[in-house]
Amino acid sequence: MSGDLGLFLRVILQGLPVTVGATVGGIALTIVLSFVAGLALLSASRAVRVVARIYVEGLRGTSEVVQLFWVFFALPLLVGFQIVPIWAGILVLGLNHGAYGAEIVRGAVQSVPRAQIEGAMALSLTPAQRMRRVVLPQAVVEMLPPFNTLFIQLLKSTALLSFVSVLDITGITQQRLIPNFGSQDLVIWLVVLVIYLLLSLVITGVMRALERVGARRLGRRPPKRTRLSTAGVA
Repeated sequence: MSGDLGLFLRVILQGLPVTVGATVGGIALTIVLSFVAGLALLSASRAVRVVARIYVEGLRGTSEVVQLFWVFFALPLLVGFQIVPIWAGILVLGLNHGAYGAEIVRGAVQSVPRAQIEGAMALSLTPAQRMRRVVLPQAVVEMLPPFNTLFIQLLKSTALLSFVSVLDITGITQQRLIPNFGSQDLVIWLVVLVIYLLLSLVITGVMRALERVGARRLGRRPPKRTRLSTAGVA
C-alpha cells in the first residue's frame, strides 16, 4: 500500500507544474481584466459602461466548461488555427474570473469614503491622480480578501482543463492512474484533494501577507489571524 501511495504521489505531482502554471497565468490575466472592466464599469462614458457590463454579465452568466469548449473547439473554426490547450485554458480562466473580479474592483473603489475624494479634489489633484494616489491604495486593500476567494476558485477550476487533454494533476490522474489502479481510486482521489487543499492554503497565505502589508502602508492595524484556515475556500 505504501509503495502504491508513493507511486500515486509521484505520478500526480508530474501534473503539478501545469496546474501551478495555469493558476498563475489565470490569476495574472484575472487581475488585469478585473481592473480594466471594474474601472470601466465606473466610467463616465455610458458606452464604456455598457461594453464592460456585457463582458461581466456574459462571462458570469454562461458555463465555464462551455466557454472552454467554445474557445478550444469552436474558435479555431473562425480564426483558422488551434489554440494550444494550456493557453486556451488560461484564457478562459482569466476571462471568466476577470468578470467576477470586475465587480470586486468596482465595489472596492466605491467603498472609499467620499470625504477622501473631496479632500483630494481640494488639493487640485486631477482625476487620474486622485485614482492613483488616493482611491486605489485604499481600495486595493479592500479587494484582497474577496480576491483570495476568487483565486482559490480559479485554482479549483484548473481541473476543467483536463476536458481538453491538459495533463494537470486531475488530467494526469484520469489518464495514467485510474485506468491502471481503478480499484484504489478512493486513495488516488484523496491524494489529489490534499494537493488542491495545500495549493489553496499557499494562495491564502500569500494573500493574507499582502493584506497585512497593505494595511500597514495605510497606517491601519493588520488583521489578527494567527493561523491559516480554509474559511476563504468557496
